[in-house]
Amino acid sequence: MAFIKALNGKNPLIGENCFLAETATLIGDVEIGNNCSIWYNAVLRGDVHYIKVGNNTNIQDNAVVHATYKKSPTNIGNYVTIAHGAIVHGCTIQDNVMIGMNAVVLDDAIVESNTIIAAGSVVTKSTIVESGFVYAGIPAKKIKEISMELLEGEIIRIANAYEIYASWYKK
Repeated sequence: MAFIKALNGKNPLIGENCFLAETATLIGDVEIGNNCSIWYNAVLRGDVHYIKVGNNTNIQDNAVVHATYKKSPTNIGNYVTIAHGAIVHGCTIQDNVMIGMNAVVLDDAIVESNTIIAAGSVVTKSTIVESGFVYAGIPAKKIKEISMELLEGEIIRIANAYEIYASWYKK
């Protein structure tokens, strides 16, 4: 069973039909929507501000989700993939977004819907990531437009695939 800890009077809230890996950690003011999966060694630490995660979102192995004390909460939308080793900190991730492996999204950044942050990229503080594009690099810059094929073939496909993978672990 995942490590779920109340802190400062706040209990993590977990929606219906979620998979939480045995080594996932949820602390404090964390709210997770329905049909989500939180994978091995992922940490959602809602100790200094809240973390809200929408529906059908997957937070993969070794990802870290945190916030900034009394300043920058973390809001994550629906059908979001936060890949292995990513760091999402005090920012807003809208719907249908893929945050690549080992990518970093920093305080007060807004990642608009239908975007990809490429693996290893760093979205710096207060950056607005425009909807419909792939961003890559350090700092992350717009590199190409997202086609419908890329949107459906990667962002939505991966979010749906993780619902299937999670079902294997619930049996």
